[in-house]
Amino acid sequence: MDQKRLLSAIVISLAILLIFQFGVERFLPHPAPSPALTQQQAATVTSTPQGAVAAASAAGAPGTAQSAPATNGPRLAIDAPKLSGSVSLTGAVFDDIVLKDYHETTAPTSPLVQILGRRGGDKPYFAQFGWNAPAGNKLALPNDGTVWTASAATLTPATPVTLSWKNGAGLTFQLILAVDANYMFTVQQAVINGTGAPVALFPWSRVVRDYKPVEQTSSYILFDGPLGVFNNTLKQLGYGSLKTDGKAAAGGIAYSETSPGGWIGITDKYWLTALAPDQTANLTGYMVYRPANDGDGNSYQTDFITAAPLTVAPGATASLQTHLFTGAKVVRLLDAYQAQYGIPNFYKAVDFGHYLYVITKPIFFCLDWLNSKIGNFGLAILIFTVGVKLLFFPLANYSYRSMGKMKLVAPKVKAIRERLKDDTTKQQQEIMALYRTEKINPASGCLPLLVQIPVFFSLYKVIYSTIEMRQAPFYGWIHDLSAPDPTNIFNLFGLIPFDPSGLSPFLHLGALPIIMGVTMFLQQRLNPAPPDPVQARMFQFMPIIFTFMLARFPAGLVLYWTWNNLLTVCQQWLIMRRAAMPVVSRQLSVARKSE
Repeated sequence: MDQKRLLSAIVISLAILLIFQFGVERFLPHPAPSPALTQQQAATVTSTPQGAVAAASAAGAPGTAQSAPATNGPRLAIDAPKLSGSVSLTGAVFDDIVLKDYHETTAPTSPLVQILGRRGGDKPYFAQFGWNAPAGNKLALPNDGTVWTASAATLTPATPVTLSWKNGAGLTFQLILAVDANYMFTVQQAVINGTGAPVALFPWSRVVRDYKPVEQTSSYILFDGPLGVFNNTLKQLGYGSLKTDGKAAAGGIAYSETSPGGWIGITDKYWLTALAPDQTANLTGYMVYRPANDGDGNSYQTDFITAAPLTVAPGATASLQTHLFTGAKVVRLLDAYQAQYGIPNFYKAVDFGHYLYVITKPIFFCLDWLNSKIGNFGLAILIFTVGVKLLFFPLANYSYRSMGKMKLVAPKVKAIRERLKDDTTKQQQEIMALYRTEKINPASGCLPLLVQIPVFFSLYKVIYSTIEMRQAPFYGWIHDLSAPDPTNIFNLFGLIPFDPSGLSPFLHLGALPIIMGVTMFLQQRLNPAPPDPVQARMFQFMPIIFTFMLARFPAGLVLYWTWNNLLTVCQQWLIMRRAAMPVVSRQLSVARKSE
């Protein structure tokens, strides 16, 4: 096998995948922001008692409070099978949501994951619902200081709760709340008009995060930050882009688009808080950045507001229903919500990748199904790897047979190179003639590796990004397949109470990556040695380089690579041995005739 061609093919393939994954997407066409909002909508916030900043008021997005909201006060408790927490009745703010099924670490005594956090703390993150009035209208509307009255003390799947507030001028505002057995709230924004004249209002909803999370912001593998689907197209705007674009725009509005339905929110690696309004309503979505007096001083906000006012006739009631999802991004659950409520492309909250999606999601479903049958994602990865090897067996069979023949004719190739070392053109011609005589394809050795590169990247996406793989144990010392191997040879696998990775991340080398390096070395020994001494030395270092490189990758991915290497060694040895038999027989036959 021409090792130089193999190396070039690997580098080019990796470069192409990385360019497509992280570089090309930004240059592809995306829906442009709405060039202009209606005059009626543009003036909606100017009279709202929520104290919107002037620039935001001109654009129609829900504003921010003039003063810090009350952190203490009455609260509505939430108790559902998979989440708990409370809603602040001062301002009707969803700002306290804890997931019952997920812990911060693999330790069962570690704190439960809290998604939404109260204002005034170090991680303020909340959802809120309200109304704006048209410009010039002096209606008294609920705001951050409004204390709502709850019809019950606790919200459960069996007991919906209605929050009510009267403005003293004939209008009654209601938030009718319900929660299901998973992570979906239903919020009905209702207005009862007890006046003698029609009332026009703009219902809105928003998700606000007053800090930038640090645990995922350094990752280039998946997206986290504000996102939404408008006109059936996904729009993602990272924290950095939102801040930059927001500072340059009026009112901090970095992006806006009007569409029927859709959804908008903020995503993390494993968690999502999103708003999905009535899919028949026409709304304008916003992604906004503003400085904040809370959290870390930065406020990242996503909003929905109706593009046209909701008119409430005298003596009548009008409402707008919105679903609020705040919980774990369980793939099958997102798919179910998408089908149940008609939420377009809700599954895209899980970052399966733009171009590898057709491979990534089937791989996930395969692993998830195997795990449901055997109860261990590590074993599922091993079985999946066997399936991949079987799928590519015809290609590998052709490749390894060719490599086996190349190893046998290597002495002849070496002799040609030495005889014609001053005439490279003639040298290549004779080598290719030899390959044709022996029916060898020198490029075939690259094929098994090249076809598996997309599988490798897709599996990496699945292991790294999906909640199902989070804290999934294997056996022995591997307690989390989505995290790197926790052991380290540089502190004698924990015998020395010292973490060398604190000095340098390269000083973290676990047992599983070392095993992977050994299997890679064994596989390399079966390949024909490069005739060039420089190339040969370089390839000798490849197992060491990959060992250190993969040491910081998720253990599940290293497990896949290790098991794949072992299967490849067995497969390659058998195929090359069988391929060598006819060549050896022919050589013996020629030798006997010459005698």
